[in-house]
Amino acid sequence: MQAVILAAGKSTRTYPLTLTRPKPLLKAANKALLEHNLDNLNGIVDEAIIVVGYKKDLIKKYIGSRYKNIRIKYVVQKQQLGTAHAVSLAEHYIKNRFILLMGDDIYSKEDIKKCIRHRHSILAAKAKNPKNFGVVIEKNGILADFIEKPKKFVSDIVSTAFYSLDREIFKYIKQIKKSKRNELEMPDAVKLLSKKQKIHVIKSKKWLPIASAFDLLNADKILRKSNNIVGKNSRIYGNVKNSSVGNNCVIKGTVRNSIIMDKSVIERNSIVKNSIIGEKTSIDGKIYNSIISDNAKIINSVIKNCKIWPSRKISDKTVGHDVQ
Repeated sequence: MQAVILAAGKSTRTYPLTLTRPKPLLKAANKALLEHNLDNLNGIVDEAIIVVGYKKDLIKKYIGSRYKNIRIKYVVQKQQLGTAHAVSLAEHYIKNRFILLMGDDIYSKEDIKKCIRHRHSILAAKAKNPKNFGVVIEKNGILADFIEKPKKFVSDIVSTAFYSLDREIFKYIKQIKKSKRNELEMPDAVKLLSKKQKIHVIKSKKWLPIASAFDLLNADKILRKSNNIVGKNSRIYGNVKNSSVGNNCVIKGTVRNSIIMDKSVIERNSIVKNSIIGEKTSIDGKIYNSIISDNAKIINSVIKNCKIWPSRKISDKTVGHDVQ
């Protein structure tokens, strides 16, 4: 079986972390989102076609041409013309049945196995904020309709953008028109398919959507089961609790409920809580509920409830607003 993984988007909602890397390479529990999905596909598919675009060379270098038992091929989406357009670029490589998924959400192996029992299926999940998703309308477990980001409550069951499909879908991708966003949308093609074929709606047991940088913190906590994860060659002299620490880090201060990316330093008497610290960043201060991007330097400062862009230096300040 094959998989198509969409990993071409720019993802401004996860800024500033995605200013320096594509979203599928963000790490939760010290593993890239794309790696989590490939791990869960391993043993189920023998080939994955990854559609890349934004900072594509970083993905190619990181994943390579093979991941465990999965052959990897790459297709480039030069313009962001929608999910259906991205899928259409993989048509040449698809032999018959395939799995379609997003490269920047995390799907479980259990859910994947349930979906592929059916030739055509969609993975759906309950959401607290269904108006932010495509809502799935089902009848006796079969897809009846899609409603994209409804203004009024219709249902709290939403699409996870994970499908079991076959080559028939390409016929319907060719028939759809651009949406209000001026994009070719995958749900429009799936709706057309559902008029001819039964598309089974499978309820997810474990879907971790990553819409914002703080969603990454939540996924990280769930994946490591609230334990610490410490990467290779990292040295812990301070106090770390319920956090992920990447490779080659030095932690002299206190870290709580946070992600510390590779090659970063948390100095003595510093505090990092409910925050993400990017790669090669130095923290000498107190960081609360904030995102500090790569190569930043915080000196004798307090950062609260904000985002700091890459390579910024902040000294002797209390900051409560984004610094771009």
